[in-house]
Amino acid sequence: MISILRGNIISQETDGIIVDVNGIGLHVLVPKSLRDRVQPGEAVYLHTRLIVREDQWILTGFETREGRELFDLLLTVNGIGPRLAVNILSTLNPDTLRRAVFNDQAEVFTRVPGVGKKTAQKIILQLQDRIPSMEGLEPLSMISDVDTEVLSALTTLGYSLVEAQAALQYIPRDTPQDVETRLRIALQYFSTP
Repeated sequence: MISILRGNIISQETDGIIVDVNGIGLHVLVPKSLRDRVQPGEAVYLHTRLIVREDQWILTGFETREGRELFDLLLTVNGIGPRLAVNILSTLNPDTLRRAVFNDQAEVFTRVPGVGKKTAQKIILQLQDRIPSMEGLEPLSMISDVDTEVLSALTTLGYSLVEAQAALQYIPRDTPQDVETRLRIALQYFSTP
């Protein structure tokens, strides 16, 4: 089993990256956030999982051990394969994924392309007792109704759920609790360098 991979990036592909490991180019399926951030020639260190199927071998890579562990957990859900699991981790960061499972919020998973209501409910049901809780993880239910509307508006505008949540955290605590003001400040997050 290939657990760790260290090499230089040769190119970015539509679903991953090609990594040169001692003269061998390996295609590694990675989350979109990692793929978009790295450049050819850059050194990379990945926690990997090799999935061997009858008709193909799929090598997946993650920046952290936690990412690989969440990937492994997602694979235990009936109907989720390696590509969909990576797609989920491309859309949702680990904290968002955990919060959605803890708070029984299937709608968070339905925002991932390729995940419908039934699959989202399966994820919640099958992972509730398996995902370890983390200290200080604020439940999504503590987000105000106003911020829920701001989050919805940002995702409607085309920002990913992760980007929208980062923009929400950018809003100062003393900002008035009206949607327009909070949305305007959240949008400023995307224009700051």
